[in-house]
Amino acid sequence: MRRGIAGLGILAIAASLAACGGKSGTTGNQSAGGADASGTITIWADDTRYSQVEELAKDFTASSGVKVSVVQKSESDMDTEFTTQVPTGNGPDLIVMAHDKLGSLVSNGVVAPVDLGDKSKFSDVAVKAVTYGGQTYGVPYAVESVALVRNNKLTTDTPATFADTLTSGQAAGVQYPFIIQMGEHGDPYHFYGFQSSFGAPVFKTDANGEYTSDLALGEQGGTDFANWLKEQADAKVLDTTITADIAKQAFLDGKAAYTVTGPWNVAAFREAGMDVSVLPVPKAGSQDAQPFVGVQMFYQSAKSANTLLTKQFFNYLATEAGQKKMQELGGRASAMPEVADASSDQDIKAFSDIAQKGALAPSIPAMRSVWEFWGDTEAAIVSGAQAPTDAWSAMVTNIQNAITKK
Repeated sequence: MRRGIAGLGILAIAASLAACGGKSGTTGNQSAGGADASGTITIWADDTRYSQVEELAKDFTASSGVKVSVVQKSESDMDTEFTTQVPTGNGPDLIVMAHDKLGSLVSNGVVAPVDLGDKSKFSDVAVKAVTYGGQTYGVPYAVESVALVRNNKLTTDTPATFADTLTSGQAAGVQYPFIIQMGEHGDPYHFYGFQSSFGAPVFKTDANGEYTSDLALGEQGGTDFANWLKEQADAKVLDTTITADIAKQAFLDGKAAYTVTGPWNVAAFREAGMDVSVLPVPKAGSQDAQPFVGVQMFYQSAKSANTLLTKQFFNYLATEAGQKKMQELGGRASAMPEVADASSDQDIKAFSDIAQKGALAPSIPAMRSVWEFWGDTEAAIVSGAQAPTDAWSAMVTNIQNAITKK
């Protein structure tokens, strides 16, 4: 979700495919509302997902006869380009991105509702991720969150609370009983599990469980979390000088007993030959920790002229075979719990369980006004630049003003 992915640039071939993929991937023998089996659907995928989607497309084509053109795009501007091109009748038929773009895409009228089919096959959090305003706008294929990762060479404890985590880590006698990335601008994504345990969600929810634009950060739980940040900073547990790279390397070097990170780093730990376990994030407050959950999904362009073909693709993606394929290719837990549970990969199983109990990251447009103020405030508290209560109160006011202006 909030982790950066280094851009690899757009390949020259992707540029030529994009040029050929105008009018939402239509061809001469296609008409609005559908196409025959000789048509081609165009999918945009970012640098990270491109090769995965290409392999999935090969399987789909082999089973359906429908051709798929996968175009590689830069993650940093793919959604902006999509939003610009779709109203003109250009762009792809489908696009694959995280669910947190959904609110903006719906607001801009560039994605179309789709039939998810048997929702019971998917985890609740995955269904919520593709739902906006009571309608489903795509098919999910993977769930992702952070977890507490333990170095089994240093300890075998399974701490339920943050205090227990520190006690266990200190007994290991290493430089960092616990380490978590923060940096000079904070990292609300990695810290949200702890924040949630104080009963401090970002937004309130309506009767259907969907996020509203009403802030919940200003309630008592938010202040309690801010004070906790200060306490941990004073105890030298949290530090803004700990960047993502520093936290990762310290854990790789055996200098930390525990860290909070996601599957992207767990894979690196495994590759380095480390014996690690993926555990639920321990609670720092009185409630269970619920880290943010990000859901990967395929969206359909509101202007696609290939809806019969995209429906075939969605039907395939919603099968256990399609979900298993993406799980194997991407190394992320399937949006279908049964598929994740059947995996021989214990990390996938663990992340699936954690995600099912996590909190869906908000996808409403108002969330864009939150991240910067939120992260900078956490960093200011931990660095000692601002008092926790005052800093948190000012943050809430700034976020509310930013939301109101938009």
